[in-house]
Amino acid sequence: MTEHQSQPEPGFRDSVDMMFNRAVTLMDLSPGLEEKIRVCNATYTVRFGVRLRGELHTFTGYRSVHSEHMEPVKGGIRYAPSVHQEEVEALAALMTYKCALVEVPYGGSKGGLRIDPRDWDEHELEQITRRFAYELAKRDLISPSQNVPAPDMGTGEREMAWIADQYARMNTTDINSRACVTGKPLNAGGIHGRVEATGRGVQYALREFFRHPEDVARANLSGKLEGKRIIVQGLGNVGYHAAKFLSEEDGAKITAIIERDGAITDENGLDVEAVYQWIAKHGGVADFPHATHHADGAKLLEAECDILIPAALESTINLSNAERIKAPLIIEAANGPVTAGADEILRDKGCVIIPDMYANAGGVTVSYFEWVKNLSHIRFGRMERRADEARAQLIVDELERLSADEGLGWSLSKNFKERYLKGDDELELVRSGLDDTMRTAYQAMREIWHSRDDVPDLRTAAYLVAIGRVALSYRSKGL
Repeated sequence: MTEHQSQPEPGFRDSVDMMFNRAVTLMDLSPGLEEKIRVCNATYTVRFGVRLRGELHTFTGYRSVHSEHMEPVKGGIRYAPSVHQEEVEALAALMTYKCALVEVPYGGSKGGLRIDPRDWDEHELEQITRRFAYELAKRDLISPSQNVPAPDMGTGEREMAWIADQYARMNTTDINSRACVTGKPLNAGGIHGRVEATGRGVQYALREFFRHPEDVARANLSGKLEGKRIIVQGLGNVGYHAAKFLSEEDGAKITAIIERDGAITDENGLDVEAVYQWIAKHGGVADFPHATHHADGAKLLEAECDILIPAALESTINLSNAERIKAPLIIEAANGPVTAGADEILRDKGCVIIPDMYANAGGVTVSYFEWVKNLSHIRFGRMERRADEARAQLIVDELERLSADEGLGWSLSKNFKERYLKGDDELELVRSGLDDTMRTAYQAMREIWHSRDDVPDLRTAAYLVAIGRVALSYRSKGL
């Protein structure tokens, strides 16, 4: 047993606290302000009964509010049998820092319901979700102006639609009721690009990282994303979209996918869409054709690759396996997949980690766009799209007229005309806003990473940027 493995493994909440503490020792904050930023403001535990299958079932749910330096507070609701108060509080703290880092004007919150969604039919889940939403909404823990949930592990568009409808039933005169929750289906006030948002954000984060050769060299890599070998752990919503976009749009090779029932590998690159469809039909990756199956999926975390994307649960890279991780670059698509102890081991080995606080912020960024859309009551692009197309058409017509009048004999390429004359729709505007957000946030982190000798990694840099912004908000409130 190594020295690291003999140490006790810190829990998720402890890991977040340790990383916070590591950052604040490098900052000039008063002890009082430091403590105010660190602690959770409030955690509500609700226990409610729902009559199902002829008997009364009691469910336990949580909503934690970490910081109200800005309101509303924002954070997902997860459905999992393992949900507990400490996990929810740690996730709420991460939301505070995440929103500050990517300059989304929210405080941090998180919710959870201790339930395995697979144990219940759809109509039963709706009853449970509506009752949970009722319990939270009557305590102002769901509100467009105070607390705005979103999907998380075990929840999706369907649950958000139920929550939005339940809030609207309770607040019949609130014109902004749709803004009480984000991640809704399009027909219920959602926004184009929300489902793909977190995975798309992972792609944009990697693209920005590879725009800086100095940063790429720190991970002992070179070149661009094209041809890079990537291992993805967890092909849920986030892992699927990240893997799909990186392989189809950036030319990266997904050499391994790790799932609940093992892993599959192909050195030439897996067809992500085919694997995703296979899982949807068969419930796992076993027997997927044209790939090698490995029963012990966790071992593939330790396989040779250029980039490792943990996109499942927290603490999957820990003291028990960190020494054997070979990936020179890890991007945390999940929340807290690398424990504080493992983080230290990996840093000592020279591994570069793009931290969760930044890497998976695509979801909350596009949730912000959805919230703004709901409050403005108009689809993005609706007013200006055709005007932009008409203005572009004017320029093209004038150029072609000049060519004809002067007998120049040149014409614009068809591809250029098609692309230039197309006005941006909502999806393109959402992707543009997300790309800009991910670029700007990365540049804020790397500036501190490269300019300060006492900042060894991107995670510390991310915490310094985020905590600094939260502190400024509190100071401006007079605290």
